[in-house]
Amino acid sequence: MPERIYTAEAAKKIGISKATLLRWFAQKKVQDVARDVRGWRVFSRRDIGRIKRYAEKIENPVSR
Repeated sequence: MPERIYTAEAAKKIGISKATLLRWFAQKKVQDVARDVRGWRVFSRRDIGRIKRYAEKIENPVSR
């Protein structure tokens, strides 16, 4: 059975606060993730990687 990673732990792995992660979902800056039967977000390793890449892009924008 795959590991279940919930919002607080996912935010920690990404290197951002839980509030920032939830704001990005609300503002549709990143695609939302699957939810379990309780409606809680469940992150896959792929989700974490995708959101982490977005966070790194925000932190280190390429100069034009």
